[in-house]
Parts: sequence; structure tokens; C-alpha cells
Amino acid sequence: MKQRNGTGWYAAATYVFAVGMAGTTLPTPLYGLYRGQLGFSELMVTIVFAVYAAGVIAALLVAGDFSDVLGRRPVLLAALALSAASAVCFLFEGGLPLLFTGRVLSGFAAGLFSGAATAAVLELAPSGSSGFAATAANMGGLGCGPLLSGVLAQYAPKPLMLPFLAHLGLLAVALVLTLVLPETVHRPEPRPPLRPRGMAVPRQVRPVFVPAGLACFAGFSVFGLFTAVSPGFLSETLHVGNLAASGAVAFSVFASSLAGQALMSRTGVARGLPLGCVGLVAGMVQVGCSLLVASLPLLVTGAVTVGIGQGLAFRSALSAVGERAPEEHRGATLSALFVTAYLGISLPVVGVGALSVGMGLRDAGLVFSACVIVLAAAVGFRLHRARG
Repeated sequence: MKQRNGTGWYAAATYVFAVGMAGTTLPTPLYGLYRGQLGFSELMVTIVFAVYAAGVIAALLVAGDFSDVLGRRPVLLAALALSAASAVCFLFEGGLPLLFTGRVLSGFAAGLFSGAATAAVLELAPSGSSGFAATAANMGGLGCGPLLSGVLAQYAPKPLMLPFLAHLGLLAVALVLTLVLPETVHRPEPRPPLRPRGMAVPRQVRPVFVPAGLACFAGFSVFGLFTAVSPGFLSETLHVGNLAASGAVAFSVFASSLAGQALMSRTGVARGLPLGCVGLVAGMVQVGCSLLVASLPLLVTGAVTVGIGQGLAFRSALSAVGERAPEEHRGATLSALFVTAYLGISLPVVGVGALSVGMGLRDAGLVFSACVIVLAAAVGFRLHRARG
């Protein structure tokens, strides 16, 4: 049964969600330091990053709806524990095994937060609220992670320890808040068995799902680029060694995505998806040009533009697929969309790392930019023709 106790619980749940998601992007500005300390290649950086997405996908497929059965608080507590365990792995890392373990645990945590925390924020929202705080907590947390670690790593001692100690402190506050949050789920007795919900795309949804999924794939691949490889672009191509600047660039993508999602209320779903694709194309053109001419301002404007496009396309895709999917298959269909998105955040960025071994990071980034431009333009053109 829902319990609404005003904006206090709403704000508390939003904080828990944001802090949990911040941990998933905390290592972004630090990958260069790990490379120098452990001596691995840019390809290995992208693989370390990508195993996070594997953890998210596994959690979504196996436990995506567990909070509907167990309640929100138990699942949130499990997610916080996994997030803390991830931070501990980074604190005590002595090589790649703990880095991989930390990233996988972080992915598991993000997968649990995605369902349970979103639901908790929406259910604790004051009457009349649109629940936009759920999206703000998700994207805002993802953006604040690299900003926090970049500032601490640049201007405070122990750059590979202090960001994770700070996050553990934030998680401790989130733990206390979670323990006192009102439970919003009436747990049935006897408890039904916990079963993986899997994913499915009914035949009648596929005409909408295919372009929506491709747009999500393209948009999330840009997230992968900026959270895994952009620090390398800044240091190697643009010769910017400031870790706070690296974190700020990653932050700008997520903050702009939030702005793009807010725009959908004005554009509507039908216009939002093709317009989002236009934003992806325009942004990646700027990112590609920034690599060609070694321009930090162009990289930043490209990050903002591509973030707005990603946010607009992503929220429009969620709405379009959610509206078309039958109620009895809606959760499984949206799971398939999220899996498509998280494949986008992982596979292409590993490709960038592999290409960088042979052709250098800048040229690999140019190839990636061209691929995203072609994919987003093709999806946008198809959607435009369908509307016409």
C-alpha cells in the first residue's frame, strides 16, 4: 500500500537514487591514473568499463521486478550494499581483478536501483507531482559521479582513494534514509516465487521497437564514449590534463540529457524521437570536429548537443514503446529496450578501444563519431518518412 508523507520522503528517496547512480560513473576521470599505475592499454580501459553494462543487463533480466515482490526497501538495501562493495574494491585495488569485480558489482547495483529506486521515487511523490525527480536522480547522479571524483582527484590528496571514501560516506547517509523510508509495496502472503522476468517484444510492438531501440543504442553508445574514453581524448588529443575538467565534460552530457528529456513534454513522442536523432547527429559532428582540430570548446558544445539529443530520443523511445506494448508484456518489452540501450553503452566503446590499438585514439574516435552519425541519421530519416 502506498504511503505518502510529503516531500521529505520524496526527497530522501531521490537522494538514495542519485547517490547510488553516482557510484557507477565515479571512476570516469580516474582511468588515466589507473592506466599509468597498472600499465594497461586504452582497450583494457574500455573493457573494464564495459563489464559494468554486463552487470546491469544481468540484474535487469534476473531481478528487474524483485522489488514488486520483496518490497522497495529490501532491494534498495541490497543495491546500496553492492555499491559499497564496489567502492571497497576500488579502494583496495591492486590490479585488474579488483577493478573488474568493482565494475561488475557496480553494474548489479545500477540494475537494482533502476527498477526499485525509480518506483520508490514515483510512489513517494507528493500528489500532483509528475515524478520527474526519478529521471533527475538517475541522470543527475550519473553526471555528479565523475564531477565529484574529478574535483577530488585534481585538488585533494590520494586521488585514487578519496573519491571512493567520499562515496562510502554518502552511501552511509543513504543507508540510514533507506532504513526509515516508508515501504510502498504491500507484500502478498504467501510470497510468490522470485522468477527472472526476462524480456519479450510482441509482434505488434516491433515496428515501433526497432527504430526506438536503434536510437537508444546510438544514444547510449555516446554515454559509453564520454564515460570511458573522453578522459583519453582530453589528455592525448586535446592535451588537457586537469581531472576536474574531465569530470565536468562527462557531467555535461548527463545534465544535457536531463534537459533533453524535459523537452519531450513540448515536442511530444512522435516529433521527439526524430528530433533526438537530429541532436545526436549534430552533436557527434561537433565531437568529430573537436578531435580533428583539437578544440576543447567544440568537444563541450558537442557533449551538450548530443546529450540533449540522447535525452529527447530516449524519453520518446520509452514512451512510444511503453504506450504500444500490451499491459501484460509491458515490463518485459521495456526490459528489452533497456538491454538494447546497455548493449549500446558497452559494445561500441570496446570497439573504440580495439581500434585505438592500431590507429590511435583520435582516429578511433573519428570512426566512432561517423558510425553514430550514420546510424542516428538513418533512424531519423526512417522516422521522418513514416510520419510523412
